[in-house]
Amino acid sequence: MPDAASQPTDAYAAFRVPAYRAYWYYRLFGSTAIQVQSVAVGWQIYELTHDPLKLGLIGLAEAVPALGVSLLAGHVADVMSRRSILLLSNGLLAVATTLLALLSMGRFHDFLGAHFWLIYFVIFLTGLCRGFLSPAHFGLLGQIVPPELYGNASIWNANVWQAACIAGPAMAGFLYAYQGSAVTYALAGLMLFLGWVCLIFIKAPPTRAVRTDQSVYESIREGLHFVFRSQVILGSMSLDLFAVLFGGAVALLPIYAAEILHTGPQGLGFLRAAPAVGSAVVGVYLSYRPITRRAGPALMWNVAGFGVATILFAVSTNFTLSLFFLFLTGAFDAVSVFVRWTMFQIVTPDHMKGRVAAVSSIFVGSSNEIGEFESGVMAKLLTTVPSVIFGGCMTLFVVATTAWAAPKLRVLDLSTVKHEP
Repeated sequence: MPDAASQPTDAYAAFRVPAYRAYWYYRLFGSTAIQVQSVAVGWQIYELTHDPLKLGLIGLAEAVPALGVSLLAGHVADVMSRRSILLLSNGLLAVATTLLALLSMGRFHDFLGAHFWLIYFVIFLTGLCRGFLSPAHFGLLGQIVPPELYGNASIWNANVWQAACIAGPAMAGFLYAYQGSAVTYALAGLMLFLGWVCLIFIKAPPTRAVRTDQSVYESIREGLHFVFRSQVILGSMSLDLFAVLFGGAVALLPIYAAEILHTGPQGLGFLRAAPAVGSAVVGVYLSYRPITRRAGPALMWNVAGFGVATILFAVSTNFTLSLFFLFLTGAFDAVSVFVRWTMFQIVTPDHMKGRVAAVSSIFVGSSNEIGEFESGVMAKLLTTVPSVIFGGCMTLFVVATTAWAAPKLRVLDLSTVKHEP
């Protein structure tokens, strides 16, 4: 939690910037749509296969294309209009989600059951689009708000994601249970379209592009060099990479809902939403009492708390307790997100933000999807509960290793950190 030295601030300062308001609503619609689609895909695959490994393959199908294009996407986000990139990528996401809705209609049910790999193909297209979204999101946020509002904008950016993680799974669970997969995917497609409309109202100043004498390869290499020479950036990325890679249990929640906690898709929706509720509660608190001093220790201790809460969730057989432990994972994660993204915005020059965000998406963003694959594989090898316990223990090991290897991150102070050359 925030240190005692944190001072109150204007909790809504970023919303006084018109472009940020439009950006926030875009993130609300788009992020909610992604959550709705994710829950529907997980439950549909489980209904068709009843195989934990195939649940894990969902994450792999999305992570592979996202990783494949991420470095190029970072370069593109530093030389092209970031809003245009978002318009194109968000539009393609809407098309992919609509395709899922069509494939899930009643007349295609038997066909889809025999060719469920088509779902993975659409998820592959989704991953391709999301590979371009992350660098453009991060870079555009730095353009539309002044530096003194980076912290406030970052926490509200995290809050809107958590709001989507609460509303999206809950809506998806009930809608899937009572209306089926096709209607659920159609709702996601509609929200993606509304987000696309919000993007039209965002006006952002041009960014300073990379040097014109650089090739694409040289531009990407410059971005990698910037990240790998910064102990605080590299350390925080590595910490989140391995914590999420080993500590997440999201891919296995359909199994917990069906076989351990004995609930249906409605219960799955609540389980998926519980971490987001925890993140949202802490996120709202951080908007009033942001972390400045002792941000590094706060980061370390909260990632460790994430690991402990994961272990407790793994051994729980009570639905209420399971919700509480998932709530705690989200609460601890909110502090990590705030520290990491505020620090990234402060440390990274504007003309490097696309490439730095691209590297972060490799370390952090895609670790969610690869973590889902790892969870599916480990559940296949160890069974479900031992695999989640193993992941929580690995998270604690990663925190201890990072604290030893990155002393600058361990003593990070957001009130004094500056742009790195």
